[in-house]
Amino acid sequence: MKPEPRRKPAPHPVRPEREALPPASHFATCPRGLEELLVAELTAAGAQVVRQLPAGVLFMADAAAEMRANLTSRIATRILRKVGYTRYRKEEHIYRAALDLPWPDWFDVKKTIAVKVGAQNAPLKSLNFITLKIKDAICDRFREETRERPSVDTEAPDVPVYAFFTPDAVTFYLDTSGEPLFKRGFKREASAASIKENLAAGLLLLSGWEPGTPLLDPMCGAGTILLEAADLALNRAPGRSRHFAFEHYRDFDAALWQRIKAEAKAQEKPLTRLPIFGADHDRWVLDKARNNLAAAGYLEAIELKVSDVLDLKPPTPVGTIVSNPPYGERIGDVEDLADWYPLLGDWLKQNFAGWDAWLISGDPLLPKLMGLKASRRIPLFNGQIETRFLQYKLIAGSMKARKSDDGQSANSEGS
Repeated sequence: MKPEPRRKPAPHPVRPEREALPPASHFATCPRGLEELLVAELTAAGAQVVRQLPAGVLFMADAAAEMRANLTSRIATRILRKVGYTRYRKEEHIYRAALDLPWPDWFDVKKTIAVKVGAQNAPLKSLNFITLKIKDAICDRFREETRERPSVDTEAPDVPVYAFFTPDAVTFYLDTSGEPLFKRGFKREASAASIKENLAAGLLLLSGWEPGTPLLDPMCGAGTILLEAADLALNRAPGRSRHFAFEHYRDFDAALWQRIKAEAKAQEKPLTRLPIFGADHDRWVLDKARNNLAAAGYLEAIELKVSDVLDLKPPTPVGTIVSNPPYGERIGDVEDLADWYPLLGDWLKQNFAGWDAWLISGDPLLPKLMGLKASRRIPLFNGQIETRFLQYKLIAGSMKARKSDDGQSANSEGS
């Protein structure tokens, strides 16, 4: 039996109003502090940037730019496609707004769904309740038009739906990425203090490291920074080995997607030995790095070494250090680290003249114990942890010997 046409919706309970922000078809999220890098990536993908916001960017994009942004962005966490916006005064208005959206036009009822909700200063009693009401509205709209309803899969949905609330408005999105984009599709293992891949890529880009020049992560853990550096050096698309949610939508153009992937593949550089070096004192953790590098095809391209950081010597005369040392948040005791950071500073001063060192830290005091003056301090967020990305220029010839109180010679940083 042919399903009955959907009833004409009742007048919306809230008069439509102009949006507070400029119109945009998409919103890309990213770690806070990396927005400018994301703007550059989206522009390169063919998108038209509308506005940069904290932890994200509003932009306009056609299907090709949406696909290309998902495939090539090293910085984005998600690429969200806007499908609805409305003002609200009461929670029941939200159900009606979600019901009025033509969900069956965007994906098949056989696709699984999950709804996630975010809010900023929204007067909602329960985000869980609102999440349930939006899910009910989507299912009810499908039932009215198809007499079927989609199933819910909160772990790995085909179609992730996202709603974001401000004090008086809600925006509905289809998540075109699926799993977060920092999940590149090949990494097998993480260490206790691993940073997300998009933050690692951001550190490399902010540092000014030039692919093809020496790079060292002396506390590499599971190898996240090394993996991102190799991808940058070889110009490989970070999403080359994974699936995306936009492949489940009705408007998915498979031929266009194949062309975009082929374009990215054609821009890759041939795999060769890279001047990228990693070390860690923990052999078990370094085995994780080896497994991850092997999964990405980089095991023979990057040199790994088991070594305490303070015993490590420079692998080349000059280069760049980018690293995520312990700062007591996930690993390391703060009191022990207070004794260790001065040794780290001495190690840099005595061994790495001519190098550029970049360290990220979520503790405002520990880096000061190194006895080095940071030439740049870039605010970033590692998840919910507020951090600083610190640059130390270890200029050759600037280290001057001085006499300590007991007459022994010691190295100190020159002005």
